[in-house]
Amino acid sequence: MAEEIKEVETTEEVVEEVAEAETVETTEEVVETPVVEEAAPEVVEEVQEEVTEAAPQEVKEEKTEKKFNNRTDRKSEGKREFRPRRNFDSKKKLLDERVIDLKRVTKVTKGGRHMRFSATMAVGDGKGLVGIGSGKANEAPEAIKKALQAANKNLIKVALVDGNRTIPHEAFGTCGKSNVMIKPAPKGTGIIAGGAARAILEIAGVKDVVSKSLGSNTKVNVAKATLEALQSERTPEQVAELRGKKVEEL
Repeated sequence: MAEEIKEVETTEEVVEEVAEAETVETTEEVVETPVVEEAAPEVVEEVQEEVTEAAPQEVKEEKTEKKFNNRTDRKSEGKREFRPRRNFDSKKKLLDERVIDLKRVTKVTKGGRHMRFSATMAVGDGKGLVGIGSGKANEAPEAIKKALQAANKNLIKVALVDGNRTIPHEAFGTCGKSNVMIKPAPKGTGIIAGGAARAILEIAGVKDVVSKSLGSNTKVNVAKATLEALQSERTPEQVAELRGKKVEEL
């Protein structure tokens, strides 16, 4: 009987050991499972990053759609639509240019010779607007540029009659020792002038005129004298307004 009791005890111990081994295996399996759970957050983070990257694009698309809808709403409301600025051609010249005189000036000093350029330019639109300017610089293009800037600042309006064909009356202009006389001429005469006087009359838009240069023939002085003569021209309407009368009473 004692031996049977010992065998039962041993079998019970074996059963207990087997049960303990099974529980240990199950605990090991349970312990091993968190490894899988630890790897899972990395995948979750990658998915979150992809979502966060895709989210701004969706937000941008929504903003663009809103802007487009706002523009369409503004058009429907009748508000002024935005228009880009026109591309004006900066090289387009509004006034014609003529070279009256361009010369090189040499200054002799103790250190040597210093050369500069002097230019006199005339500008006009051919419709009675004309001006003269002078400029000096170390290079010819720079001198011409300065002369044009000065000419644009000194524009005057010339009185023309008969459809901007000729001048109203005879006039004289003086500059230094140069004297210039200009007279109106019948249709088809053309410009009877030469040198600087012709350049000024052409660019002013006079088509029929007779002129005579008296005294010195210096180009700059003749041009300025011609401009002074044109500036002194007055139409009958202007004279009547100055005298406070009607044109028929003159």
